[in-house]
Amino acid sequence: MGAPQAVEALRERAIFVRESLAKSQNITDNMVTILGSFDHRLSALETAMRPTQIRTHSVRRAHENIDKSLKSAEVILAQFDLTRKAEAKILRGPHEDLESYLEAIDQLRSNVQFFSSNKGFKSSDGVLNHANNLLSRAISKLEDEFRQLLTNYSKPVEPDLLFECLPNSLRPSSSPGQQGESHSKAEQQKRLEAAIYTPPTLIPPRVLPLLHDLAQQMAQAGHQQQLFRIYRDIRASVLEQSLRKLGVDRLSKDDVQKMPWEVLEAKIGNWIHHMRIAVKLLIAGEKKICDQILDGVSSLRDQCFAEVTANSVSVLLSFGEAIAKSKRSPEKLFVLLDMYEIMRELQSEIQILFESKGCIEMRESALSLTKRLAQTAQETFGDFEEAVEKDATKTAVFDGTVHPLTSYVINYVKFLFDYQTTLKQLFQEFDDGDPDAQLATVTTRIMQALQNNLDGKSKQYKDPALTQLFLMNNIHYIVRSVRRSEAKDLLGDDWVQIHRRIVQQHANQYKRVSWAKILQCLTVPGAAPGSGAGADATSNVSRAVIKEKFKTFNSQFEELHQRQSQWTVPDSELRESLRLAVAEVLLPAFRSFTRRFGPMIENGKNPQKYIRYSAEDLERMLNEFFEGKTWNEQKR
Repeated sequence: MGAPQAVEALRERAIFVRESLAKSQNITDNMVTILGSFDHRLSALETAMRPTQIRTHSVRRAHENIDKSLKSAEVILAQFDLTRKAEAKILRGPHEDLESYLEAIDQLRSNVQFFSSNKGFKSSDGVLNHANNLLSRAISKLEDEFRQLLTNYSKPVEPDLLFECLPNSLRPSSSPGQQGESHSKAEQQKRLEAAIYTPPTLIPPRVLPLLHDLAQQMAQAGHQQQLFRIYRDIRASVLEQSLRKLGVDRLSKDDVQKMPWEVLEAKIGNWIHHMRIAVKLLIAGEKKICDQILDGVSSLRDQCFAEVTANSVSVLLSFGEAIAKSKRSPEKLFVLLDMYEIMRELQSEIQILFESKGCIEMRESALSLTKRLAQTAQETFGDFEEAVEKDATKTAVFDGTVHPLTSYVINYVKFLFDYQTTLKQLFQEFDDGDPDAQLATVTTRIMQALQNNLDGKSKQYKDPALTQLFLMNNIHYIVRSVRRSEAKDLLGDDWVQIHRRIVQQHANQYKRVSWAKILQCLTVPGAAPGSGAGADATSNVSRAVIKEKFKTFNSQFEELHQRQSQWTVPDSELRESLRLAVAEVLLPAFRSFTRRFGPMIENGKNPQKYIRYSAEDLERMLNEFFEGKTWNEQKR
């Protein structure tokens, strides 16, 4: 393309742009004019529409207020509807559907709260009064339901069922309170420690949640005292009935004092059994159901449990107190120790069951009884030692055998050692010293008291030989019994050895006193020594002297045989030992005398009149000594 053409084309474009700009400006001016006119019209329209807009806003606000009123009305109507439905359930009562009944009470409470918070509503006071009255009626029916339900399912527990809850070792073998005693005290203690108890079902488990819910509603309604009275009266009565069925009665100190010992001893045995059943089964069961039913009502729970059990515990402990305060006697020591044992056994459980502040009186009463029993047992112990030493019974032991007092005291001490664990605990109630040493000291004193008494009784015998035989028999019985019992470990080998020597001393004294005189008959003063039968042996002895010697020997031996065959040495080993000791002295002397002087008599007139017995005859007759035979038995 040439330059002129290009310039022409550029000119044409410039013209087009100028024309377009001119048109745009014209349009712009026109638009500005139009828009200015439109703005004027809008201002006029806005002025004209303002009353309409005001009316529309009022309508919208009215609608919003209507919506709010409708929603409030719906809430109020819903509350009225819920109240009506709750009222219908309340009027039907709790029997048909307890769960719905409790829900209705909760709903009523919610309604009362709602109308209490919105008292500006018209007639809200009337509705509130109606709901409160209805709620009061509902709680009243609830009380009746709680009372009825608790009464229906609260029955005294039969003794047989309680016995089945005990471990086998504690179940009565024939009748209540009488259990087998085939095991030693130590074995029984071990069995008790390992014993498993199965608490009885006092109220069926399915009923407990219902009772709990009812109790909660009553407490929330402010009816705690009504709840307390209902629960206490029903459960306390049932517990007392259960114990009465077992045979638990309230006995005073006077009642106890008037009872024959056999009756009282049986009652004490029953009481021990009843205490274990009461604490481990019945009271433990009461604690469990009280905690479940009154869970969440802690202000009442402990008070209820305390008052439910108070009278029953009082009846049980009062019997123990009556025994502890009654007149002391030796035979009561073992039952006192049994009672002390059961209180010690139950002590930890009593502390746990009665740990609350409301139960402090029962807890302290149980502890006080334990200490009182310990004190009375210790005093009885002291009385026994004194009674042994001062025993003045006139029971005659004509044959020199073991005195009833000796066997009684030894058996008493044996029983004491069955209770040695208990005794050591008892000593520690009052003294911090070594309990083993204390028990050894007490036992030694009792043994010494017995020996002192026996020394006094031995002086009643006119025959000094019988005195020694009596003391020998009794001390031997004591030593033998100690050696065969647990007392040996406590008293020690030295004690045993010392008293064995005392037995031997009395045996030697018996031989000396009883046989010295007759042995003199077998000696001839002035006779030449020697054992031969020749003239040298008898040359200076007259036949008359020898005859008198044989005659006196026969008379004295027959008298000894007659008398001492009626005496008794009850221990066979001691009896044989004593006979042998006599024979070892008598027979060699008799044989020697007969050998030396017998020919003087045998060669004379009527030798059998003087030499009545051979050594074999004497030995046979010695074997009849100490058999406790009567004179008639000897003649046979």
